[in-house]
Amino acid sequence: MSIILALETSCDETAVAITRDGEVLASEISSQIALHRPYGGVVPELASRSHLPQIRPLVEAATARAGLRLADVDAFAATAGPGLASSLLIGNTVAKALALAHRRPFLAINHLEGHLLSPFVGAPGGVVPCVALIVSGGHTMLLHCRGVGDYRLLGRTRDDAAGEAFDKTAKMLGLPYPGGPHLDQLAHGGDPTAFDLPRGMLHSGDLSFSFSGLKTAVLYELEKQPQPLTGTRLADFCASIQAAIVSVLVAKTLAAARATGEKVVAVSGGVSLNSGLRASLAAAAAGAGLDLRLAAPALTTDNAAMIAFVAALRFAAGQTSPLESDVDPNLPLVAA
Repeated sequence: MSIILALETSCDETAVAITRDGEVLASEISSQIALHRPYGGVVPELASRSHLPQIRPLVEAATARAGLRLADVDAFAATAGPGLASSLLIGNTVAKALALAHRRPFLAINHLEGHLLSPFVGAPGGVVPCVALIVSGGHTMLLHCRGVGDYRLLGRTRDDAAGEAFDKTAKMLGLPYPGGPHLDQLAHGGDPTAFDLPRGMLHSGDLSFSFSGLKTAVLYELEKQPQPLTGTRLADFCASIQAAIVSVLVAKTLAAARATGEKVVAVSGGVSLNSGLRASLAAAAAGAGLDLRLAAPALTTDNAAMIAFVAALRFAAGQTSPLESDVDPNLPLVAA
């Protein structure tokens, strides 16, 4: 049996988790949403500073919840990228220090691999070949996962990520930060056909995405409105934005499944918690005879449990990382 303690500080969440043979024993997360809300987005310097006072209490809380001591840990892991360099350094340095102090191995883990494999955390069959959609505030990509560490990029966004499109359009509408979840809530009571918004690259014939045109269209549409949208009109607009994003994500994901012949579709990242996306994917997957694996809600946003899960798989395969390894804010998941 192997016990892994992992840290995740790639952006504005400070997270610590412990797994035993891939089973999550503890997962602690401290969010910085309230800290960054006045600025309408993440401020890198504030994010990195705020990780420091949170790490020790979270490590102590995780070990207490798991009923373990740091001396019981077999390996320490941390996110090495992609992310904010100043934030990545915090968790990476602490994990290396713990590994050195306890004479244990260290593993540097790709944040995107954590998201990619998060739908399989706790799954009886473990990781299986699949088409994977990673959809978050900073990333939107489709991959063919043929096994742990065997990934092929099928398509990615050429400009903005889907999560950024949700958050930026929500900001245009005056919704609180972070806007994506608020837009999702308002969309529940709206008519998704009320506003004719573009579906970027829907018929491009490839598996690439583009959401910058949608943001521009939303801006122009709002400028045409005689007054700020409220009530039913606001709900209709939110539903129309959500439908424009979701329809492309679902269509491209099903196209990727057809192209690869895979019958399992794994979906992860913060936007995978969007209710419209989850419902549309479930209906589309059922109609196409696909096995849909959605990341558990607690694993959709940045968390250390997914990092520990990947580290456990890597450690079981005999892989470790040198303490001299550096963080990489642009760390790729697959070679370009």
